Amino acid sequence: MAKQKKFSGKGSARSKRKQNRKQVGPRRRVEFKYKGFTLGELQEMPIKKFMEIVPARQRRSMKKGITPKQRKLVMKIKKARRLANRGKDPRTIRTHCRDFVITPEMIGLPFGIYNGKEFIEVKLVEEAIGRFLGEFAPSRKVVQHGSPGMGATRGSMFVPIK
Repeated sequence: MAKQKKFSGKGSARSKRKQNRKQVGPRRRVEFKYKGFTLGELQEMPIKKFMEIVPARQRRSMKKGITPKQRKLVMKIKKARRLANRGKDPRTIRTHCRDFVITPEMIGLPFGIYNGKEFIEVKLVEEAIGRFLGEFAPSRKVVQHGSPGMGATRGSMFVPIK
């Protein structure tokens, strides 16, 4: 009989990988960049310059200007940002404006985005820059079909009623 090799000994590749994993230190967080700009640079950037680096759909939406509802939302954002800078925890900003583009000044603020039925709580992170608010509050529920009811199909005529 041939002797079978064991791969779990001290010299095996698997044990060496385990040892290497133990030696690795804590992971460092990579600084966030959006299209080559850091978050600090984005926050200092004028809105016209920011419009140039966002995707075309968002740029077109921003170029049209803001509606009165969006203007009200901007005022709420500025007020919440002032509170956050003072060290106070800002209240959730509730809005129906799902078509508002997320700008760098909105990062870190809590939002309640209306999905047609209720307000979905969202805390915006850096990766959300340049997207719409509505993307974070789905307005449609996923349908899970069950068994068909009486009269749903022609074949249901022959299904016994319980």
